[in-house]
Amino acid sequence: MKNSIVNHYKIHAFKDRDQFLDQIKDEHKILVAMNAEKILKDDERLREIVNRNIGYPDGIGAVMALRKKGLDAVKIPGAEFWLDIIGRYKDEKSFYLIGSSQEVIERTVDKLQEQFPDINIVGYRDGFLKDDDKEILKKALITLKPDIVFVAQGSPRQEFLMDELMGVHSALYMGLGGSFDVYCGFKKRAPKLFINLGLEWFYRLLKEPTRIGRQMVLGKFLALLFFGKL
Repeated sequence: MKNSIVNHYKIHAFKDRDQFLDQIKDEHKILVAMNAEKILKDDERLREIVNRNIGYPDGIGAVMALRKKGLDAVKIPGAEFWLDIIGRYKDEKSFYLIGSSQEVIERTVDKLQEQFPDINIVGYRDGFLKDDDKEILKKALITLKPDIVFVAQGSPRQEFLMDELMGVHSALYMGLGGSFDVYCGFKKRAPKLFINLGLEWFYRLLKEPTRIGRQMVLGKFLALLFFGKL
């Protein structure tokens, strides 16, 4: 896998989704979606997790940075790619799902079983871990031994959790943010036009004006990229 360092984060470049799918077939690592906001995070723990796993370009900012460094890279939207993983490996891999509310995780499992009748989901639970829940989860993973674990929480909380879980059960882990909610229809992604133009961030801002603080990070990122500071 070709990669480059952007603001001290190692990000891998893929020419298309099939290449990414081929690369992760037998990997026991954490897939971390990288965008402008995450690249600018000054979080040493997160950076260490990303750099010994597989950070991939989930946002247009990460793609631009990789291309500026001479790599052939395309955007790999995690909200879609986890379903590509299931589609490719549903007949040979087992899955465990963690995240969102009980209602959403149950609906996610039901819908996956409808869409992929042969899928082997060995377990699932919501993303609200209280008191002893984390230890119970670890024991479940050790017992059930899933090949692939999807964790849908906010970042960097999901990365920290996946790193901890990897310590007791080695598998392919992927952080999904709010992807279960999108999959079930509780939240909507940007229309294809916005996605194709690399303006998914702008659509989110239109829908949630309170995101303005987070979206200003993109402007800072582009300025740093333009002046070669990344």
